[in-house]
Amino acid sequence: MSTAGFNSQNGTGTGQTYANGPSQNPVGLQQLPGVSYGMTHQPTYNPMQAKAPAPPGPGLYPSGPYQPAPPVSSYQPVPPLASYPSPPGQPLLTRPPMGGPPPHTPSQSASPSPGPRLPPAHGTPPPPAVSSSSYYPNPQQPQPMAPAWQYSAAPPPMGPPTSMSAPPRGPVANHVNPAASSTVPPPPSSAAYSPAPPALLSHSATQPPGPRMPPISAHGYTQPGTAPPPMNPMAPHTYQPSRAPYGPPPTGPPPTMRPTPPPTGPPVANATPPPPKADGTMAGNGPPAPNSYNHIDNKMAGLPQPGPPGRHLGHYPSLPPGYQNTSTPQNATSSLHPTIQAATHPYTQGPQQYQQPPGGPGPAQLSPSLAAMSLQSSTPESLRVVNLLQERNLLPPSPIPPPTPCLLQDLQKINCNPEVFRSTLTSIPQTQSLLNKAKMPLGLLLHPFKDLSQLPVVTSSTIVRCRSCRTYINPFVSFLDQRRWKCNLCYRVNDVPEEFMYNPVSRSYGEPHKRPEVQNATIEFIAPSEYMLRPPQPAVYLFVLDVSHNAVETGYLKVFCQSLLDNINALPGDSRTKVGFITFDSTIHFYNLQEGLSQPQMLIVSDIEDIFLPTPDSLLVNLNECKELVQDLLKSLPNLFEKTMETQSALGSALQAAFKLLSPTGGRMSVFQTQLPNLGVGALQSREDPNQRASAKDIQHLSPATDFYKKLALDCSGQQVAVDLFLLSSQYCDLASLGCISRYSAGSIYYYPSYHHQHNPAQVECFQKDLKRYLTRKIGFEAVMRIRCTKGLSIHTFHGNFFVRSTDLLSLPNVNPDAGFAVQMSIEENLDDMQVVSFQAALLYTSSKGERRIRVHTLCLPVVNSLSDIFAGADVQAISGLLACMAVDRSVTASLSDARDAMTNAAIDSLTSYRQSVLTIQQPGLLSPACLRLFPLFILALLKQKSFRTGTSTKLDDRVFAMCQLKYQPLAYAMLMIHPALYRIDDLTDEGALNISERTIPQPRLLQLSVEKLSREAAFLMDAGTVMYLWIGRNCNPNFLTQVLGVPNYASVPDNLYMLPELDTAESQRTRAFIGWLRDQRPFFPSLHVIRDESQRKASFMQNMIEDRTESALSYYEFLLHLQQQISK
Repeated sequence: MSTAGFNSQNGTGTGQTYANGPSQNPVGLQQLPGVSYGMTHQPTYNPMQAKAPAPPGPGLYPSGPYQPAPPVSSYQPVPPLASYPSPPGQPLLTRPPMGGPPPHTPSQSASPSPGPRLPPAHGTPPPPAVSSSSYYPNPQQPQPMAPAWQYSAAPPPMGPPTSMSAPPRGPVANHVNPAASSTVPPPPSSAAYSPAPPALLSHSATQPPGPRMPPISAHGYTQPGTAPPPMNPMAPHTYQPSRAPYGPPPTGPPPTMRPTPPPTGPPVANATPPPPKADGTMAGNGPPAPNSYNHIDNKMAGLPQPGPPGRHLGHYPSLPPGYQNTSTPQNATSSLHPTIQAATHPYTQGPQQYQQPPGGPGPAQLSPSLAAMSLQSSTPESLRVVNLLQERNLLPPSPIPPPTPCLLQDLQKINCNPEVFRSTLTSIPQTQSLLNKAKMPLGLLLHPFKDLSQLPVVTSSTIVRCRSCRTYINPFVSFLDQRRWKCNLCYRVNDVPEEFMYNPVSRSYGEPHKRPEVQNATIEFIAPSEYMLRPPQPAVYLFVLDVSHNAVETGYLKVFCQSLLDNINALPGDSRTKVGFITFDSTIHFYNLQEGLSQPQMLIVSDIEDIFLPTPDSLLVNLNECKELVQDLLKSLPNLFEKTMETQSALGSALQAAFKLLSPTGGRMSVFQTQLPNLGVGALQSREDPNQRASAKDIQHLSPATDFYKKLALDCSGQQVAVDLFLLSSQYCDLASLGCISRYSAGSIYYYPSYHHQHNPAQVECFQKDLKRYLTRKIGFEAVMRIRCTKGLSIHTFHGNFFVRSTDLLSLPNVNPDAGFAVQMSIEENLDDMQVVSFQAALLYTSSKGERRIRVHTLCLPVVNSLSDIFAGADVQAISGLLACMAVDRSVTASLSDARDAMTNAAIDSLTSYRQSVLTIQQPGLLSPACLRLFPLFILALLKQKSFRTGTSTKLDDRVFAMCQLKYQPLAYAMLMIHPALYRIDDLTDEGALNISERTIPQPRLLQLSVEKLSREAAFLMDAGTVMYLWIGRNCNPNFLTQVLGVPNYASVPDNLYMLPELDTAESQRTRAFIGWLRDQRPFFPSLHVIRDESQRKASFMQNMIEDRTESALSYYEFLLHLQQQISK
C-alpha cells in the first residue's frame, strides 16, 4: 500500500524533487524553442484538468432548447430538471458544490527542496491556481487560460537523440533531491537489464476477426516512460474547452433518508529442460556487463537509432505513483468471484500452441483482405445506444468480464490474461488527436507478480531479445524465416540464435516459432549470470515492533508473536534465510540471537539521536541455525513489556537502526506501530481537527508533514530494503506522513483502526488472517520492472508503490503478489501504418530460493482510426480504476474539490464526445454506448467513496488509507471498494451454483445499491472489498435466523456478531460456503459484521447505497439529470 505524499513529484505539494510520482518522459518533454511539430503530436486530453471558466463556445453542444425525456414512471425520486432554477444573478452553468459552499484551492504548504533536478526544469513559478470550483466567475475580468503541462524547458541536446538502448548520460538519480538526501546509490544488486510491460496469459475467447500488423521498416525506438519531472501543484493541462466549469452536481431538496457517516503457489510450473549447450553470445543475448542497470540492455544495442526530436508532451494529469492500482474481473463463468477473479484464478486454459509455418507470414502480419476489414462491419453490442434516464436496471446480474480486444482469434487466444495486464481502451486510437476527441484516458493496469496457477518457466543460457530496443521475444513477433525474426515494438529484424532453434517441449529442432517463449504471453525465465550484479541476496526479514504502553494495551504483540511462531517454518526462503527483531518505545531494544547463547540477549540503546548497532554481527541470524532462540524470544516478548508505562514512541530512530541493520544485505522490514511517533527524528504532531471533518470545504493535510519518511524510504530503496507498515491504532497516526516509508520503498500498508484484542475481535481476526498471508506469500527481492511499448506510444506517468530509478525503470526492493500498478500513456507519433500495437512488462527479481528470474507479460491490441471503434473497445472498469488513481493525486497536488469536479467532468466529456461524434441520429435523453453504461454510476460511486466524499465525518487516516488502497490494489479488488456488491442471501439455492473442491457455492444475483432493493423480510450481504455487512431485515424469515444464525428470533441477534456459527444445516453450509468463497478470492481478509436496524454499523452499510440520496450527495438519478443538463448546454 502506499500512502500520503500522493503528490505528483514524490514530494510535498510544492514540487519536491523525488521521482516516484508521475514520471514524465524527458525525451518527450524537451521541445526546441520555436519549433512546431505539426499534427503528429497532440496534447493529451486530461480529465483531471481544472477547467478555467469561459463562455460557452459555438458548436460545443447541440444548440436549441433541450426537452428532457420524462423519467420512467416507476423511477422518480426527484423532480425533473426544471425544479433546479438558478438563483437570480447566478450564471446558468454554476451550481453550488455537493458538499456545501464552493471549495477553494488551498495553497499546499511544503518547503521546496533546494538542489538541482534532472532534467532541468523551468525556473518560472507555477501558474496561478485555476480552481475548477470557481463557480462565480467575474464577467468583467478575462479568465486566464491554463497553460499546458510544462515539465522541462531546457532545449534538447543537438544531434540525434539518444536511443532507448543508450545508457543515460550523467547521474540519472531519478530526481532525488541532492541537497536533502543526495542521490540514491545504485543498489548493490539487481539485474543489469531492462524489464518490460506485463501481459496476460492465454485468455481465450471467440473474437471477431480483426486486423494484424503489417511488416514495417525498422526505426529508432523512443524510450517509453521516464522519471517524473517536477510538477506544479495545479498545473492545468492543454485541453481547454471553451465553456464554464461544470462544477459539482446541484444539491437538492432535503433527503428522505439521512444515513449517518460510516466508521471506518508458487507460480513455477512446466519447467522446461535446458536446451543443448550453445554459444551464449548469440544475437539478442549480451555478454556480462559492468555494474549498470541499463548496461546490459544497452550492450547489444549498436549505434543509436534515429528517433523523433524531443517534443513537448501534453499529458493526462499526473498522478504520482504511490498506491497501487489494480487488475480486474474475469469471466463470470469462472470459478472465482466474478468481480475479483484476480486472486487465485487459474488461467482458463493451458498455454496455446500457435502454429506458424517457417517463412510464412507472422501472426503480426496482415493480408490485404484482412487489412480491408473494418471493425464497424456491424454494430457491436458494446455500441448499442442506451438511454440512461430510461433504462433503470443497468447493473448486470453477474460481474462484467473485461472486453475482448478485436483481434484475430489465433492472436487473442495467446494474448495476455486481463487479470495481469489490461488497457483502458482495448482499441488504440491511431493519433493523439483522435484520443483527445474521445475524451477517455489511455493507460495500462498491471498485476505483474500475481499468483498464477499456470506459469511456463524456461531455463536457457540464451534469452532472446531485440538487439535494438531489448524487447523479449514473444508471441506477437514475426518470423521472416527460420533464422530471422522482426521485433513487434521497434520492427528491427534480428537473428535467431542457434540454441533457440531447439524446442525443449517437443524436443524438436528447426521450429523456433513453436518455442514456449513464442507460445505464451506470460512466461518466466530463470536468468543466466549476466542478469546479476552480485550473488542473489538471501531472504532477510526484520521485524520492528512498537512496545509502548499503548501498543501493549491493544494486545497486538501476543497475536503477532503467536502468528509468527505458527508460520515460522512457512517463511519463504532457503538455508540462507535470516531474521532479526527490534523493539522500541522511548529507547531502541536489539536482540542478540547468536548461536550458542542459552537465551536471547536484550541490548538497549537509549541515545536515539545518534543511533548505532551494539553488536552488528549477531542481530540478524540464520533462521535454521538459531530457530530455538528465535522461538524463545517470541514466547517471552509479550510478557517482557506487560507492565510497561512508557508512553513515548521513537519510531524514526527505530527505522534508522533497522535500515543500518539491513543495508548490507537488503531485505524486508516489517514495522508495527500503534500511535503517533512523538520522540526523536521523525516525530509528528496531530494535524486532525475532528470538528472540521464534515464541514471543511476542502480536506487539509493529505500530504506528508515531513519528508523524513520519504528520504529514509529512498535510502532503503537504494539498499534493496522495502518497508511494510502495520498501523494498529484507535487514534490519529498521520498515515499521510508515515505511509511514505512504504510508498517509496515498494512496501505495503495495513491499517486496523480501533484495534483492540478485547473490544474489537473482528479486527483481531482480520489481523491474524492478513498476517498469515503476509508471512507466507511469495516474495521477490531486489526487483526492477520496465514497461515497453510499440514505437509511437509513450508512457508518462506511473502509479503504485515504487521508486523510479531511471526514466522508465521502477525500483522494487520487494515485490509481492498482491501489488498492482498503473501507467498513463500518450500517442507521440501517428500509428497510421500499424494494425496492432504491443506492450511488454518485464519484472526481474530474486526469488526467495536465491534464483534470479524474469517474468515477462506481453499484450497485443488493435489500432483503429474511428471514434466509434474506440468507444466500442472502452473498458469501463479499467477507465474508472485509472481515473481513481489520477483523482487521488489531484486531491493532494490541488484539492479534493478539484479532484471531484475532474471526475464529474470525465463522465460529461466522454458522453458529450459520444453524442456529438459517434451518434448519427440525435435523440433526447442521456445517451451512452452500452460499454460505458456503468460509467456515470462508477463516477458517482467514487464521489461517495471514503477517499473523495464530503459532508460526512471521515477520519483523516481513514481517508488517506482509502486513497492508498485505490492506488495500490489491483483493479479487481479496487472495484469492490468503489462499487460494492449486494446479494440477497436468505433464499440461496443450488441453482446455477459452482462446484469447487466438493463444495457447492451458490451464485445469487447482484443487486443495485439502493434501499429500494432491501426488504424487511429478507437478509442481504454487502461485499465492500475490505469489509462485509450481513443486514438482517426486521421481519426476516425465522427459518434463516434459526438455520444460519442459530437464534430463535430477530431480537436475539447479537449486536457485535462477526462470525457465523457452524451449524449442521443446508442453509448454514450454503451461506458460509458463499461468504468463504468470496473471501478466498482476495489476498486480504474482509471482516464480517452482522447488523440489524438498531446497529451502530447500519450507517456504514447505508453509506454504500450509492444510488440513494444522502444529505451531501445526489442520488444516481439526480446525478444523471445533472450530467444531462451539462451535456445539453
